[in-house]
Amino acid sequence: MKQYIGSIALVVADYDEAIAWYTSVLGFQLLEDTDMGGGKRWVVVQPPGATETRLLLAKATTEAQRAHIGDQTGGRVFLLLHTDDFRRDYQRMLAAGAVFCEEPRDEAYGTVVVFQDLYGNKWDLLQLKNP
Repeated sequence: MKQYIGSIALVVADYDEAIAWYTSVLGFQLLEDTDMGGGKRWVVVQPPGATETRLLLAKATTEAQRAHIGDQTGGRVFLLLHTDDFRRDYQRMLAAGAVFCEEPRDEAYGTVVVFQDLYGNKWDLLQLKNP
């Protein structure tokens, strides 16, 4: 039996600004942008080379949802973006305007740095020593 997480919903303020940020700053691919009617869209992005897990960019439609934009995990790191070349991706993201919360560091498990997405959600950029 095989199971995997296919998509993770990420609450965003605006579809177009989220698409622009994830594709230009993180280099993600836009897989789908389908109009669902009533201002709702089905927007899916994924990291280059990814085969399973994707992000569903879900526009907040209620005040309760809007209150969680940028704070989906209470200030903790929300998502871990694995890479096969930390320095390449760190430099590309830095040049594209990503906001880093710290300097890159080497840990027992790999090289890591915390960054924020356009709404303030914290992410790790991570290259494992033994993937």
